Amino acid sequence: MKYKILGRSGLRVSELCLGTMTFGEDLGTGASKEVSRKIYGRYREAGGNFLDTANIYTRGTSERMLGEFIAGEREQVIVASKYSMSTNLAEPNCSGNHRKNMVQALEASLQRLNTDYLDIYWVHGWDQITRVDEVMRALDDLVRSGKVLHVGASNLPAWYIAEANTLAAERNLTPFTALQLHYNLVERSIEADFFDLAVAHDMALTAWSPLAGGLLTGKYNRNASRAAADDARLKLASYGPAMLADQRLAIAEGLTKLAAAAGCEPVALALAWLLQRPQGKVIPILGARSLEQFDANMACLDISLNQTQIDELDILAPPPPTYPASLFQTDFYRTMMHGEKCDQVEP
Repeated sequence: MKYKILGRSGLRVSELCLGTMTFGEDLGTGASKEVSRKIYGRYREAGGNFLDTANIYTRGTSERMLGEFIAGEREQVIVASKYSMSTNLAEPNCSGNHRKNMVQALEASLQRLNTDYLDIYWVHGWDQITRVDEVMRALDDLVRSGKVLHVGASNLPAWYIAEANTLAAERNLTPFTALQLHYNLVERSIEADFFDLAVAHDMALTAWSPLAGGLLTGKYNRNASRAAADDARLKLASYGPAMLADQRLAIAEGLTKLAAAAGCEPVALALAWLLQRPQGKVIPILGARSLEQFDANMACLDISLNQTQIDELDILAPPPPTYPASLFQTDFYRTMMHGEKCDQVEP
């Protein structure tokens, strides 16, 4: 396991993050405490130190288990948790980005994790209500109190994060130092804005669902049996009806073929592709319900892709250019902006 600097923070984190959304069987789909402990142990033995959870994962069981597992080595691990999503649907102030939910959610997470502080506290999503100045000031207060060391943004619009960090710079508040976004070979829409945003504000980028909810494991294809197809739809239901569209299944099949040519499993190749994205700033968040799944994920560390392989993977699902980026790729626009010698200007 190699280590990366987490954005502007100076914090050293392992190149693979262990996601603990599967720790606990409360929702009927996770791993038992015994299996979760083994996965945690295997990750630590491999040199991993970056642990990700949230107050809503398995109804709090994920945090409680993780708190037990890290006991005795708290200073050696980087613990990140999240707030924003509802922990009590009957109570309107048990969700959202506002200060009250932020503070009460943090106190509950610290208690479940049995720790005095979090290394990273993520805003889990955008509530579309709370003013950005309230969010950034409240987060800064938590940092100044010592209960949070760094803050991150998950599932927030790029413009919102840029506004938040600009506000933080102007008012001497703590900025977002990392992003946690949905990113994989199938879902590449973040490349339009978030890559440039991460560079401009010196933020790391962590990728949740790096295997597209299981679509990139090699298990599913268009020729699968009806039972297998129904099972796939059930597993991927949370990603919307388009997840198993023919185009996305074709991407998964193309990945399987490239993996066979490279002599590895599709899951390892998909994760290796993420590790070698531009600037090397992407940190995949691994999720596993068994040791076998975890070991299959970790195999990505043994893969070094050459440029031809990277190009072949990129071609599987190139993200369509979005406006205004689509303008920049036209010769007319570049000529009008830079003159006749515009070919000398980097796009």
